[in-house]
Amino acid sequence: MTETSKSLRIYIPRDSAALALGADRVAAAVAAEATRRGVAIDIVRNGSRGLFWLEPLVEVATPAGRVGYSNVQPSQVAALFDSGWPECAAKDAERDVSSEDPDGSWDADMPACVGRVETIPYLARQQRLTFARVGVTDPLDPVDYLAHGGLAGLRACLALDAEAACQTVLDSGLRGRGGAAFPAGIKWRTVSRAQSAQKYVVCNADEGDSGTFADRLIMESDPFVLIEGMVIAALSVGASEGIVYVRSEYPHAIAALEAAIAVARREGWLGSDVLGSGRACELRVAKAAGAYICGEETALLESLEGKRGVVRAKPPIPALSGLFGKPTLINNVITLASVPYIFAHGAQAYREYGMGRSQGTLPVQLAGNVRRGGLVELAFGVTLRSLLDDFGGGTASGRPAKAIQVGGPLGAYLPDAQWDVPMDYEAYAALGAVVGHGGVVVHDDTADMAGLASYAMEFCALESCGKCTPCRIGSTRGVEVIERIRRGDTSTRQVQLLHDLCDTMVSGSLCAMGGMTPFPVRSALEHFPADFGLPDGAGCAEAA
Repeated sequence: MTETSKSLRIYIPRDSAALALGADRVAAAVAAEATRRGVAIDIVRNGSRGLFWLEPLVEVATPAGRVGYSNVQPSQVAALFDSGWPECAAKDAERDVSSEDPDGSWDADMPACVGRVETIPYLARQQRLTFARVGVTDPLDPVDYLAHGGLAGLRACLALDAEAACQTVLDSGLRGRGGAAFPAGIKWRTVSRAQSAQKYVVCNADEGDSGTFADRLIMESDPFVLIEGMVIAALSVGASEGIVYVRSEYPHAIAALEAAIAVARREGWLGSDVLGSGRACELRVAKAAGAYICGEETALLESLEGKRGVVRAKPPIPALSGLFGKPTLINNVITLASVPYIFAHGAQAYREYGMGRSQGTLPVQLAGNVRRGGLVELAFGVTLRSLLDDFGGGTASGRPAKAIQVGGPLGAYLPDAQWDVPMDYEAYAALGAVVGHGGVVVHDDTADMAGLASYAMEFCALESCGKCTPCRIGSTRGVEVIERIRRGDTSTRQVQLLHDLCDTMVSGSLCAMGGMTPFPVRSALEHFPADFGLPDGAGCAEAA
């Protein structure tokens, strides 16, 4: 949205979370009240900034910055106008919230003012590189995107040959943010060097892990950055077609992407002559069918080809023989959305964030029993304790936190003793845990860890594609063994049987579905044996 209008500019989010909390009704009420009063307004449907406990978060533009009002309800809109928008908002912008951490609060008459939004500590403490525009811009306005640095990365890429472009990604240290953490630059270079007249770039947007929503936020709140990242990837590896595979449960993301692709095509960012370079790239959206297993890259390819989502055996790897047998680059949303920053600012600028072999930033998604759930983008190295206390504000229930699951439904449950380990791929691997897609789900001291372990096995049994025996049969037997232990058979024989079953699934499964299901089971056994009716130490593999 351009800044030329003299009318009062009001930002009301269009993100799914805000919509679920009534953002559309708030926008309609604001428009109607302004018309009734004869007040000139300009409503911008921005994306959410990811501070979900404050939604709907309505922002008003002032000379000092955007001022936020939390948890706005349609019934409160008249009172906001009565308070003297925009004069009141300009005064509120002077509030110092640097030492405050605003909470959503309910007032029947007037929503709480949180001051200038960018100074809210939850946002001010973050290092937003990939999410720099999320919640700031109009997601479908190309002028707004360009005004906030959009296309700088693509223009820089167009000045490089394929080898140099792939080397840029390698030098940045970017690793796949979809969970496997494979170095993105190696994938790119492999596809780039593959000999084929046809290549593809596929974006895995089948975001199905519990407690994750970073991909959705990008697609709904800044779809142009994903489009730019995909075009950069396509031009770097020699692909002319890109496909975004989006989970069917994300209708708003699908609509936003399709609209953004149409705008990008109209603006010359896509098509037969990208930015006048003479190089071609087209994108389209494919809607997934609702199977969790299709988040695995080869099952995703099967689905795109119109087949049942079943995992493929490797080799060949998709980089050499992927979609329709052609070389295919598969990255997830956050990986591709990180690319424009890397090309715009340089590989070294990205490497300045993070630690060890975990370079750049990770969008952490705080969910579960947490007081302030939302999106937090920080450099690798942050701890769970900091995330829970400094950002999450503790549990929503007010009870002590007991376990934190990181990495989706197949991630390990980490006890308090491990919450000070920095979030780093290698550090977590040493714990028998994964960073995964950055989903963090908090459980308080009322959680039944044995029940959660049983659920992990049951989830695998329900979602397995059925191709390999360790996953298909192992998960079914796993549910049975855990239930025997929960019913009182806590013999060493049963515990050992569960560990042996986990070993078989880890070593024999074709993909991470079966290979990772033991992570939550083993961590629950080891760290919370009492929930299984076991004495301390009896849940460890060594003890069994």
